[in-house]
Amino acid sequence: MIRYPSVAGMFYPGDGEVLRTEVRELINDAGNKVKAIGLISPHAGYVYSGSCAGNGFGKINIPDRVIILGVNHRGAGHAMAVDGHNKWNTPLGDIKIDDNLRDELIQKSVVFEVDSVPSSEEHSLEVQIPFIQVLNPTAKILPITIGTHDREMMRTGGLEIGRIIKEANDDILIIASTDMSHYISADNAKELDHMAIEKIIELDPDGLFEAVRSNNISMCGVSPTYIMMTAAKELGGAKGEVIEYTNSGYTSGDFDQVVGYLSALIN
Repeated sequence: MIRYPSVAGMFYPGDGEVLRTEVRELINDAGNKVKAIGLISPHAGYVYSGSCAGNGFGKINIPDRVIILGVNHRGAGHAMAVDGHNKWNTPLGDIKIDDNLRDELIQKSVVFEVDSVPSSEEHSLEVQIPFIQVLNPTAKILPITIGTHDREMMRTGGLEIGRIIKEANDDILIIASTDMSHYISADNAKELDHMAIEKIIELDPDGLFEAVRSNNISMCGVSPTYIMMTAAKELGGAKGEVIEYTNSGYTSGDFDQVVGYLSALIN
């Protein structure tokens, strides 16, 4: 069973060669790549956030196994939904699902369930995949769509992912897909988003959740980010590092109504 692209030709080029060329241009590969436990990556159209995403992907080594935590923008399906497909397709070809990792997680989890409905049209997952395909064509992925703000459920899910990775004794990257503040001025977005970013740097998932909630920060992927940070702490992570923070105004020219974008790694 193959999951075919939902936003190819809209969020990113629908032609394979054009897409490959664009992704390579977006990746800022200056060498000296580092191993990361987690990566925070934006998920708007490449014209807006592709450079920010590329700077993050270009900073780290992409291992052969990658978990992608996305946002359930449509609200359908299970709150902690693990994709059930065998492969995902993009204009660059097919990428295999890590079914062994999926089986282990589902067997031992009390919060995750296999449900392909939330991921079937979810752009926050899909836009990350061409970067993985270009940087590591042999990688397998495990897409997971998060549609809850229940902190206990998220904490449990993060701990479960961390423990599964420990048991696998393998190099597995966790990507949290998120955009930051939505449709406010660039100055206001920067002020609010840096309250959240401060907690990401401190690797404080509960502090992040409280900062977003108490300041009404419209960070759509706070839940995937919380889960990834919780897993990273379980795996011995100590801190976050900002690669780039920017906003859509630099593309649109409109700095009164922007969306903020963040690339950051966790180690």
